[in-house]
Amino acid sequence: MIRPLIVRLIALLSACSPLLLHAQGPESAMVVEAYSGKILLATNAAVKRPVASLTKLATAIVAVDWATATEADISQLAITAPQTITLVGGPNPMNLQPGDTLTLRDALYSALLGSDNLAALTIADHVGREILAKRGKDGDPVAAFVGEMNKLTKLSGMTQTKFVNPHGLERPRAQGSSTAADMARLAMVAMRRNAINFIVRQKDRHIEVTGASGKHGYLIRNTNELIGEEGILGIKTGTSAAAGPCLATCMDRAPLIRTKADGSKGATPRRLIVIVLNSPDRFGRARHLLQQGWTLYDAWLAADAPVNDPRREILSVPTPN
Repeated sequence: MIRPLIVRLIALLSACSPLLLHAQGPESAMVVEAYSGKILLATNAAVKRPVASLTKLATAIVAVDWATATEADISQLAITAPQTITLVGGPNPMNLQPGDTLTLRDALYSALLGSDNLAALTIADHVGREILAKRGKDGDPVAAFVGEMNKLTKLSGMTQTKFVNPHGLERPRAQGSSTAADMARLAMVAMRRNAINFIVRQKDRHIEVTGASGKHGYLIRNTNELIGEEGILGIKTGTSAAAGPCLATCMDRAPLIRTKADGSKGATPRRLIVIVLNSPDRFGRARHLLQQGWTLYDAWLAADAPVNDPRREILSVPTPN
């Protein structure tokens, strides 16, 4: 009697729990050439699912765009960890405590390299407060910041994405979701920001936090195992029970120099974006997809880059302001 009861209980939990359903779902993947938007490979790329800490790419974009708009220097601007960081779990590579201060740049390093949820929340709290103050409004600063993240998705053509927090942790009745195709769009937008482009390619970074006992230094290591391999520029890892292991990867090759019909030379920049969601071997899978992607892209260029159906073959990604 006990075994059948357990089997029925597991079945019931699987039917009721979105976390279990998403974790057991198939892998999603997308490979796209960033400059042309050419879709090279896609597997379940339109399936909506949690994306864990890939969410932090949107957090970084909103923060960097805000700093650019307000002419704030991210290397000098001090932000303060709010009391609410005590409610957030996950890695805390800086041992961040409420009331601690650090620069926005160091918080971005910890969020993007170390996948630090507390740093992401601290960024959202500070920028959200500034946004509310600028608009003459009161309210929850983190909610205001997340609202900007969701505005970003619409401006970037990410029609299947909803963010519910700045870090990507799942919460009961509050679970964000996206698709491999939308994450490819987000990665392309992120890598257009020089500050993010620079941060995510670092293998590690020394940062400083000032707390009640003074200033302390920490070494933040990049969670992306592909960093250091030829051509790899980043960009972000993510893992959760609901999302499974996820990875967004960017790889550049030297521009392709070709002779035009008029005899002049032209340079074609080359960049692949690879998204892998819910893959047990995300790094190995990304390496394989990069090899496949370059082979397909080179063949496409050699055939004079034909496009028969732009809506299906090209991933259009506007640059949001």
